[in-house]
Amino acid sequence: MKFIDEATITVKAGDGGNGCVSFRREKYIPFGGPDGGDGGDGGSVWLVGDEGLNTLADFRYQRRFDAQRGENGMGRQRTGASGEDLEIAVPVGTQVRDAETGEILGDVTQEGQRLLVAQGGFHGLGNTRYKSSTNQAPRQSKPGTPGELRKLSLELMVLADVGLLGLPNAGKSTLLARASAARPKIADYPFTTLIPQLGVVRIGVNQSFVIADIPGLIEGAAEGAGLGTRFLKHLARTRLLLHVVDVAPPDPEADPLADLHTAVTELEHHSDQLASLPRWIVLNKKELLDPEDLEALVERVRADQGDVHPVFVISAATGDGMDALLQAVMRHIEETAQSKAEAARRGLAADPEDASW
Repeated sequence: MKFIDEATITVKAGDGGNGCVSFRREKYIPFGGPDGGDGGDGGSVWLVGDEGLNTLADFRYQRRFDAQRGENGMGRQRTGASGEDLEIAVPVGTQVRDAETGEILGDVTQEGQRLLVAQGGFHGLGNTRYKSSTNQAPRQSKPGTPGELRKLSLELMVLADVGLLGLPNAGKSTLLARASAARPKIADYPFTTLIPQLGVVRIGVNQSFVIADIPGLIEGAAEGAGLGTRFLKHLARTRLLLHVVDVAPPDPEADPLADLHTAVTELEHHSDQLASLPRWIVLNKKELLDPEDLEALVERVRADQGDVHPVFVISAATGDGMDALLQAVMRHIEETAQSKAEAARRGLAADPEDASW
């Protein structure tokens, strides 16, 4: 199935049912009084996370979704039935925006998570509600309020722990195939990866992480060149970026360090959030360089990048250096998760409302 990561839909919550104007009419009860019932509430529209979906392709065919309207009130103080809520299944990782205002309404990040995107209308009031000692035969009622109408922009943001970043033909797909059971397209020409690819890397018992490969970046990508920036948003939720650099580019005049700077520049132009993520340098295709030249390149990269960005040297094709890299990634993910859990616990204990215990 073609990977579709953006869609625009219109949702309409159900209107509230109108209140009823009615009077009790029974034999031997000439002045029965008002007995008009309220209307029913309109149904709301919810987005629900579904891990069985991995694309927004279904929204190409249906773009309008309407929840059920509430029924009108009836005589004998009968309340109209409320409209049923409408649930729309979306892939886990979908970000929802108001297409007209750009406001982020929320993110669907878990299986079964429900996100309210259009509130149903409130029920109208029947004339029974207006009965009083001074108004014993009210002929007024209140109509139901209209349900919300919204145009939504849906964006599928792939959920992964680790993202692969780099220029075309740097070896990202080969690394993904070596590390996981994923089988991305691999060839000796640029842009073999046209859509994001996911793979699960298993290190040990109950130790695994998800890795994402996106199309390669080229110079000028921030201005729309190439494919990479269209999918850079999928790296926004990752915990770590692995910046894959080809140590022996096909062009003999190309400098791996310059290629590294090109990708970093496009990353910074795209998003400060992405540029601030932890990023490790992975020098790939070590088998293509002499040990002396490889060591000199590693020293140049470390001097240029400093201690902020650790440097790993691997061969994704042969697997040399892969174990050390993947083990380090697993440790980083576990330590990051532990640090966040401890920070959350400290924040909870520092809450004044919790100080009583």
